[in-house]
Amino acid sequence: MDTFIQRFLLSTLLVTLLIITILLLKKGLGKHLSIKAHYKIWFFLSIPLITPFFPWNFFNLGVIPDFFRALLAQNKTPSFTKEKVNGPAVSQIENSDLLRDFAISVNRSTPEFVFNAAMSIWGIGGIILIGWIIFSNVQIRQIKKSASFIKDQKIKALLQECKEIVGVKRDVLLQESSVVNSPVTLGLVKPYILLPIKTREEFSLIELKYVFLHELSHQKSKDVLVNYGMWVLQIMYWFNPFVWYALKRMRIDRELACDASVLNLIDERRYIEYGQTIIHFASGKNDRVYQQFASGMGGTKKQIKQRILNIAKYTRDSQVLKWKSKVICIALGILVLSITPFTYVAASSDDVYEFTEKNISYEDLSDYFNGHEGSFVLYDATKKQYQIYNREMSQQRVSPNSTYKIYSALFALESKVISADSNDQVWDGKVSPYKEWNQNHNLSTAMGSSVNWYFQNLDQKVGKKQLQDYFHKIKYGNEDLSGQLDRYWMESTLKISPIEQVELLVALEENNFGFKEENIQAVKQAISIEEKEKGQLFGKTGTGTINGQDENGWFIGYVEEAGHFYYFAIHIQKNGANGSKAADIAKHILDDKNIYWH
Repeated sequence: MDTFIQRFLLSTLLVTLLIITILLLKKGLGKHLSIKAHYKIWFFLSIPLITPFFPWNFFNLGVIPDFFRALLAQNKTPSFTKEKVNGPAVSQIENSDLLRDFAISVNRSTPEFVFNAAMSIWGIGGIILIGWIIFSNVQIRQIKKSASFIKDQKIKALLQECKEIVGVKRDVLLQESSVVNSPVTLGLVKPYILLPIKTREEFSLIELKYVFLHELSHQKSKDVLVNYGMWVLQIMYWFNPFVWYALKRMRIDRELACDASVLNLIDERRYIEYGQTIIHFASGKNDRVYQQFASGMGGTKKQIKQRILNIAKYTRDSQVLKWKSKVICIALGILVLSITPFTYVAASSDDVYEFTEKNISYEDLSDYFNGHEGSFVLYDATKKQYQIYNREMSQQRVSPNSTYKIYSALFALESKVISADSNDQVWDGKVSPYKEWNQNHNLSTAMGSSVNWYFQNLDQKVGKKQLQDYFHKIKYGNEDLSGQLDRYWMESTLKISPIEQVELLVALEENNFGFKEENIQAVKQAISIEEKEKGQLFGKTGTGTINGQDENGWFIGYVEEAGHFYYFAIHIQKNGANGSKAADIAKHILDDKNIYWH
């Protein structure tokens, strides 16, 4: 499953649990929270809601998830020894077939269909809500056009007075309209207060003052902006009924908090008058689309009743209550900030390798990749320096495909399933898609033609338990063999990053694993591609084919030039990516770096 989808689903689960926690908290500790805290506590939902979509790297904040990922990840760095174990030289045999592609397609029709269907449904739901928003804003625009400005100087002076009381410095346009049935606050750029057409005739100046104080309190709290933010989140999580319910409760709590702000600004003897003013704008239902994007004084009869009850029992917040509210909010905030990053990285903690090497230079090699996404890692063993293109993808673990066969051979040699001198296997007669596979093979020819059945037989004879022990020993990628034994390395559970591929090649060449030297040499002989006057090239390609389409291409290896070693790994994906294309790109990069091909 795509890492983003995993993060999205984990975020949805966390949001649901957080909503339940907030509701229980409000119910159990409601008396210890101020009215404003009851509203503001909902804002903690925005943290896990936006986490999967937040562009951490764009704002150079990638260090934050990296920190939490490091806390989750186990220490995967192999404990290699520093001494090189000398052994006999590798037999100089050329095996140019290692640069060819021999890959079996993995069938993922059902999961892909389910994934596409789910994404389509999610997208359709989002489009419907976006259409709702557009329609609502068109309605708002029409209301603004049909509204007329209020020119009464007394009312305009009253509005200015209320602005000073509330502390609003922005210009606020005052209009009246026959469309609205209660005062509303609209406008992101230009704030508007719209009054019902008969408000001036039916209300006294003192009642209008309460209306203005309420609407200006919405302006000061930027509730119009909050409305749109709530709808963006509702679009993303439209399928979650808990989110819908939470946002509904948040709107109710917002009106209660706005009422509390007004009550703090007026004399206690005026509370009843303020409540009576609100009652004038009670209606049976909110039947206007725009009301979902406007903050206003009115509401349904049920909502108005709740607000009146709150006004009747309202008392100003004591210092003790304010401190209790702060402590509860801080505690919840710490909990949310602690848990949310873990949910972000949990989906990819096994799929990202934490690379801590300091001697690294990053370079832009995008021109070499011909439309493919990918990364390139080069390690100069003499200078002990890494050169990396695409930091993020160089640490991203993906299926190793046929590059894993290097270690399949090593494990079989160590387990004495085969030996350096005796490694022939007899073809069982089952016809394979490549004629090169339909014959008997030894380790060198099987590696050159990337013969699946040969290495599948090796794994079967070694056994899953022994293989797992070897994977733990060399710390190969995510060490996950939970897939089928004959295909866990083919677009399945086993994954490794380009950087890890390079680190393991270094350890293989230097025999830092403590394996038998003759077995290391046998593997090196099997992956020897060619030798030139300037040096020798070792390597293995790998191709991931899904539903008949090449999706992933690998070429890993190293070059030895007069005792100087260069280790490399290139991985590409999309646009028909395969091992041959990866090898061709690597060849051009190394050539331009004056390594081997120059």
